Amino acid sequence: MTSTSSAIDEASSIAKADAPAKLSVLIADKFKESGLDSLKDLGCSIIFEPQLTADNLEAAVKQHDPDVIIVRSTKVTASALKAAASLSLIIRAGAGYDTIDTKTASSRGVFVANCPGKNSVAVAELTWALILSCDRRVPDQTIELRAGKWSKKEYSKAAGLYGKTLGIVGLGKIGQEVAVRGKAFGMIVVAWSRSLTQEKADSLGVGFCSNLINLAKMSDVVSINIASTPDTAKLIDEKFCGALKEGAYIINTSRGSVVDQGALTAAIKEKGIRLGLDVYANEPAATENTFADPIANEPGVYGTHHIGASTDQAQQAIADEVVRIVQLYVDSGEVPNCVNRALSTTATTLLTIRHLNKPGVLAHVFYTLGQASINVEEMENIIYDGAEAACARIQLDDLPDESEISAIRSNDNVLSVTVSSLTS
Repeated sequence: MTSTSSAIDEASSIAKADAPAKLSVLIADKFKESGLDSLKDLGCSIIFEPQLTADNLEAAVKQHDPDVIIVRSTKVTASALKAAASLSLIIRAGAGYDTIDTKTASSRGVFVANCPGKNSVAVAELTWALILSCDRRVPDQTIELRAGKWSKKEYSKAAGLYGKTLGIVGLGKIGQEVAVRGKAFGMIVVAWSRSLTQEKADSLGVGFCSNLINLAKMSDVVSINIASTPDTAKLIDEKFCGALKEGAYIINTSRGSVVDQGALTAAIKEKGIRLGLDVYANEPAATENTFADPIANEPGVYGTHHIGASTDQAQQAIADEVVRIVQLYVDSGEVPNCVNRALSTTATTLLTIRHLNKPGVLAHVFYTLGQASINVEEMENIIYDGAEAACARIQLDDLPDESEISAIRSNDNVLSVTVSSLTS
C-alpha cells in the first residue's frame, strides 16, 4: 500500500514538473473584465491590482515576480524594471508608451509592446468635440445657462467650419480618423508628418505640407496627433505659434510634452487663438484629484481630463489586442507591436549555414564564433519541409577568418557555409 502510494506521488511530481509553467501576468491598471477572462482562458496566472501606481509598482513586482506586466496609465520606472527577475514583456494597453522606461527595459531584455490604432476612433471623436467646443463655445454657454444667464447675442458669434482648412500634425491612425471627419464637415484637410509623402497624402485624399510652418500659416484649425518622443518634444513651439492665423483653433489630444505651453499661452493673448486640450504639461497622478495647470484658466481654453481613449468601444478593442499579444507570445514567443526592437545593429557580416537538422550543430557554430570573440547580433534558423535540414542566417559584428570558417565546416552535419557583407 505504501509503495503504491509513493509511486503515485512520484508520478504526480514528475507530471507537475513536466507541465508548462503558467505565465504570470500582473495587470497594474484598470482592464476590461472580458480581457481578464480571456487571459485566464489562455492559462495565465492573473494578478489584478488596478490600484497600483508608479510609487508602489516596484513593491508589487518584487512580491509577485511576474512574467508580463500590463499597464494603461501606470508608469513603469527603471526601479520597477530592475526589481523584476522573471519579467520579459510589458504591454501598454493603449498607443503611447512614453510612460514606460523603454531604455531600461531594452537593457534588461524586456520586450515592450503597445496597441496602436485601437483607440483611434475614440480619440478622433473627442478631437471633434473639442473643435466644436472651440467654435461654438459650448462649455461657456452651458456654464452661463446653469447660472441663469441668457447671452444669445454673444454666443451667436461663431466662425463656422465649413470650407475652412483643417491642418493635421501627425497622420497616423488617429490623424487619419480626424481627417475623415474633417472632410465630412466640408473642410479642406492638409497634413504634415515626418514620414508623409505626396503620394501617401494623395492616396488619403489630403493636402501635403512639406513643413510645419506652412501648415500653421494655412490652417484655421490645427489637430495635433503625434506620439511623444524626444524628437517631438515642444514641436509646437513659438515659431509655429507665430505663423498661426489670428483666431485659429489648436486641438491637442496626444501628449502635453509635444507643445510649448508658454508659447501657446502667449498666442492666446496675442492672437486670440482658442485651445481644445485633453492633455497638459502638468497632469496629476492617477491617484490625485486636484488639477493646477495654469493654462486651463486662460480664456478660450476648453479641456477634458485626458480621456481621449476612454470609451467602452476603445477599451474593448484594446483588451482584445492585449489578449492577442499575450496569446502569440505564449504560443510562439513572437511579440506583435514590439516598440523596442533595434532598428539597426552593429552587424557587418551575414553568415549563412545550411545544415542537417540535428542537435549540436548550432552549438558548434556558436562555440567557434565565441572562441573568436565574434558576437551574434541577430539570427534565424529556417527549417525545410520534412525537417531534415535547416538554414541558419546569422548576423555577426565581425568577419570570421578562413580558419574559423574551416572549423565551422568541420562538423559533419554542416552542408555549406557562405559569408557576405551587410555593409556594402
